[in-house]
Amino acid sequence: MKLVKTLASALLASVALATTSMACEMTLKSSDTHPDGYPTVEAVKHMGKLLEERTNGRICVEVFHSAQLGQEKDTIEQTKFGVIDLNRVSMGPFNNLVEETKVVSLPYVFKGVDHMHTVMDGPIGADILKAFEPHGYVGLAFYDGGSRSFYNKVKPIKSIDDLAGMKVRVMQSDIFVDMMSALGANATPMPYGEVYSSIQTGVIDGAENNWPSYESSGHFEVAGYYTLDEHLIVPEVLVMSKASWDKLSAEDQAAVRQAAKDSVPVMRDLWKAREKASEEKVRAAGVEVVTDIDKEPFMAAMDSVYEKHVTSDKLKDLVARIRATD
Repeated sequence: MKLVKTLASALLASVALATTSMACEMTLKSSDTHPDGYPTVEAVKHMGKLLEERTNGRICVEVFHSAQLGQEKDTIEQTKFGVIDLNRVSMGPFNNLVEETKVVSLPYVFKGVDHMHTVMDGPIGADILKAFEPHGYVGLAFYDGGSRSFYNKVKPIKSIDDLAGMKVRVMQSDIFVDMMSALGANATPMPYGEVYSSIQTGVIDGAENNWPSYESSGHFEVAGYYTLDEHLIVPEVLVMSKASWDKLSAEDQAAVRQAAKDSVPVMRDLWKAREKASEEKVRAAGVEVVTDIDKEPFMAAMDSVYEKHVTSDKLKDLVARIRATD
């Protein structure tokens, strides 16, 4: 049955792509696990509109949202080989592939969202985007991923002690697994699409994510306690397959890069509005939101995570540069 559904999805995607391609010389296939209307999905659509306008209709972008082309781990592999041209991906799944992405995935490395924007829009962000290329990807832009906080179905988390023994889903990243271990919880890496049913059936107690993802996924329906500890402010990345990139002329490469860059402020405006709307919906549903929490013990517990993962001079330098950025 799963195979039939997968083949059906692939067929529908191919039909949609073929229809779009009739009007364009080149249609870039883009993947996102988030649903239609989500800020990252709409940002890539906006990029596509800009690209179509600026190339006089020669290059278009077709966005396949809602994990139509697979979960992030699968689409990352497909992107490397050019099966997928563009991919909006969370940073975590890249941690074991692109070393530099580990730094921006570290707990509490950013002072806040504004600080993250300053860092990622500057030379540090540019260096991290360049780091994707040796691995078969071209880094184009960073999108917001919000502040990630804990949610669960068992009890409100008001202190680090409340996490002890709790089974918490994390992205498939060693940093996130070690973060949970340092907090006394049991990390359970699994694809995003499996979280709802896993909480519902008790395979896990909860997970961690931002307001829009917590709301749009429906996770608030099965995990009614949300704690604003904001342990992670991890930007998301838009990458292009190096194989697809190399087929473009220098002029078209510049157009793609500029369109991606110009989609960032659009994404951020959409993100702010979506965060507010998601928070209002979650609170209206009766979720217990914990805001009065001492973050210091959480931050202190992260020393072991930094010691384990920030080992090379390259990564130590990146952390130092981030902390020195105002």
